[in-house]
Amino acid sequence: MKAWNDALADNPLIAILRGLTPETALDVAGVLVEAGFRIIEVPLNSPEPLVSISKIAEMFGDRIVVGAGTVLSADRVEAVVDAGGTLIVAPNMKPDVGDKTIELGGKWCPGVFSPTEAFGALEHGASVLKFFPAEMVPPKAISAMRAVLPRDAIIAVVGGITPETMAAYYKAGSDSFGLGSALYKPDYSVEEIARRAKTFVETFRKMVEK
Repeated sequence: MKAWNDALADNPLIAILRGLTPETALDVAGVLVEAGFRIIEVPLNSPEPLVSISKIAEMFGDRIVVGAGTVLSADRVEAVVDAGGTLIVAPNMKPDVGDKTIELGGKWCPGVFSPTEAFGALEHGASVLKFFPAEMVPPKAISAMRAVLPRDAIIAVVGGITPETMAAYYKAGSDSFGLGSALYKPDYSVEEIARRAKTFVETFRKMVEK
């Protein structure tokens, strides 16, 4: 999928919009896209997530990759794809979710915690290994994992990531970062989300340039 490869190359930060509502979806996505985000995830435990995904995909789908988080079953994969989502993110590693995602042409990003889970996910075609929760996987652990994983495996760390904590994980070998409450909460104003998005993007770009 060219859009996915382009997004990863341009800006691999993943905006996790837990609690997003359809009424605010386009405004929030708009400021994120303007700030330089190329990957947006709407967790399925948000209000009417498929409606939000559909709206974002219709408005911005030619510029970004959008999909769902907290996808726990294969039937939910179909619902997300039907809504226009192409990214399937989960907190756990369920092969049937991965198989369905790949069958439908999507990108699977399962949550992993150990080498066994990581290698199992790659064997089932995972596009990204989501190390979650990052609070329990320090940079040293990511560095050790990176030493044994295939060189082309893409690592994303998710959970409690802030602009201040990204550098240590990047140096350890993380390629991507899932950004939750430090970027977005439903009670943040659009202006606040824009400010936080700009800070994350600027921090990441400076970090990569070093």
